[in-house]
Amino acid sequence: MGKPMINKTSDAAVTPFTGLSPDVVLDAATSVGLDVDGRLFALNSYENRVYQLGSSNGALVLKFYRPARWTDEQILEEHELTAELATAELPVAAPVEVDGRTLFDFSGFRFAAFPWMRGRPPELDALEAREILGRSLARIHQVGARQPFQVRPRLGLQRLGLDAREQVLDAELLPPRVMERYAHASEALLARIGQALEEVGPVREIRIHGDCHLGNLLWNERGPAFVDLDDCAMGPRVQDLWMLLSGSPSDQQRQWAEIVTGYQQFADFDFREMRLVEPLRGLRMLHHAAWVSHRWSDPAFPRAFPWFGEERYWDSYVADLREQTNAIEEPPLLL
Repeated sequence: MGKPMINKTSDAAVTPFTGLSPDVVLDAATSVGLDVDGRLFALNSYENRVYQLGSSNGALVLKFYRPARWTDEQILEEHELTAELATAELPVAAPVEVDGRTLFDFSGFRFAAFPWMRGRPPELDALEAREILGRSLARIHQVGARQPFQVRPRLGLQRLGLDAREQVLDAELLPPRVMERYAHASEALLARIGQALEEVGPVREIRIHGDCHLGNLLWNERGPAFVDLDDCAMGPRVQDLWMLLSGSPSDQQRQWAEIVTGYQQFADFDFREMRLVEPLRGLRMLHHAAWVSHRWSDPAFPRAFPWFGEERYWDSYVADLREQTNAIEEPPLLL
């Protein structure tokens, strides 16, 4: 959810992608028989390394997985879900299969290849855009509900909340004067999240995208296209919906009405899950800070998040945690 799930045993090396030069990327592609023409463009990705490669058969995307983050079995479950979705004619890029395999190894790097998907950033305020998006997500969830993951993680309070808080407290990045305030604010937020989860009670968990924000969406003449299932997990359906809402409460109510109108054309929705939106948002906030702190030894992260070590960031962050604790008390959208 949000950014990649925390695994405290990950990152065998401080700079896990040292040695992944353009030549190595191209050699990796040719090592499995992919037809590439030498054109190579690095794409934006913090957790993994992703490249677009030119090919006479259409552009390809090579994704190099961060070492020790996911097991081979977990990556293959990601690939299997993506392939299922593609077979159901849903707009995803299924991994390229070579000799019955989709996960490859070259020079110590695990990688997979995907067809490049054409599209532009989504404009969800366009006529019927959210309704179309709701229909697509419902169809994705119908496939996701067919069977559970066996080894992929599940969204939950322990991993995304309690473990995330411990990661931040242990990382020695918090300014000393903010440490106690963070500890109190995060503890209060986690207590309220736990209470909210108990109040809602068990909801059905299915295989979901897990990180369905606008950055992982493209739009073309056929509608939305979903990319990067790297965070797919077992979780409630609403996790793939709430990150598409923005603006004031009235704006979000209108947006939700449009999404759910499309969604219910293909799938049922348990409206109790609307009470999970703010608790899930709180877990995402806790997890994001933990993710950055966990990856801080990777030189790419201080460059991407230079403000992360500044006291003013943590002052604002602690205030946001307190505000989120209060937000959980508010009634859900369209109860």
